[in-house]
Amino acid sequence: MINQIKPRFNSPLAPVVEQFIQTKQASGYHFRAGIGILVRLDRYLCEKALTECELPRSLVQEWGFKRPNEHPNTQQDRVSIARQLAQFMRQLGYQAYVPDRSLLSKARSDFCPRIFTHAEIQQLLRAVDQLPPTSHAPLRHLVMPEVFRLLYGCGLRLNEALRLRVADVDLNQGVLTLRETKFGKDRLVPPDVSLVQRLQRFAAQFGARAANAYFFPTLHGGPWAGGTVYALFRELLCQCGTSHAGRGKGPRVHDLRHTMAVHTLLRWYREGADLDAKLPILATYLGHQSVAGTQRYLHLTAELFPQIVVRTNAEFSEVIPRRVAS
Repeated sequence: MINQIKPRFNSPLAPVVEQFIQTKQASGYHFRAGIGILVRLDRYLCEKALTECELPRSLVQEWGFKRPNEHPNTQQDRVSIARQLAQFMRQLGYQAYVPDRSLLSKARSDFCPRIFTHAEIQQLLRAVDQLPPTSHAPLRHLVMPEVFRLLYGCGLRLNEALRLRVADVDLNQGVLTLRETKFGKDRLVPPDVSLVQRLQRFAAQFGARAANAYFFPTLHGGPWAGGTVYALFRELLCQCGTSHAGRGKGPRVHDLRHTMAVHTLLRWYREGADLDAKLPILATYLGHQSVAGTQRYLHLTAELFPQIVVRTNAEFSEVIPRRVAS
């Protein structure tokens, strides 16, 4: 493995920035993209001749403005890192302006999530079950079958699965505790009984472990990198004969979460369930702040399964959009 060059920070914020990075990494984040943004922010502060360990409002706002031809998502990443650093500095007692979200341009995406069929999911799981261990990843044949089943079976975000600790996986009660998720809250997720049984067999292969150990460890006990899992996902898609459109175009690992949501809704429809009552349950299970948030994960449902829309009341018309005649 090639050692990464440690970034150098030269502005008056250098010690605080390094402490901020250490805090992030100690929490289980690789934070590579964030470090790159911080290097550019540090260079910008040097160019502006900042002399004190502070983040003045004028410099933060200038840094946050959208640049010509800059993608809104790129600007959002820059502002997000600046916000996190400013909040960290204020906790330490430094003067720091926390940039307002009004700086952000509204991002627009034409990305269309890939909803896998049930047959494609089964094919993917058979492929991951046949993974051999390698010299660089001697545990992947044990870890990856369970990780991919959690991504689809529970609709977990990839980082939620990879950051699970032994103490977060209650195999007696059959409950996962996901800590500090996307919206900064913990949530409980009960997997299907068959999946809990698989996790029990998986855990038994490792014997007794410390409560703070990663449930899905690498050879050296650390967490798996998301990029490693994504690269493996692309290899599995190739084995399954599923084409990949390239970086940023998918299918993506996150589409397993989209697929879980749509498949769950379809199953409820076929069971004759009250979908109006079920949608809030799905939103909670996925960790959304509200039912409306589920729209992002179900916006293809009306096109794929128009019969479901007929079953929903007007109260949830914003969650599952109706087809509009062209």
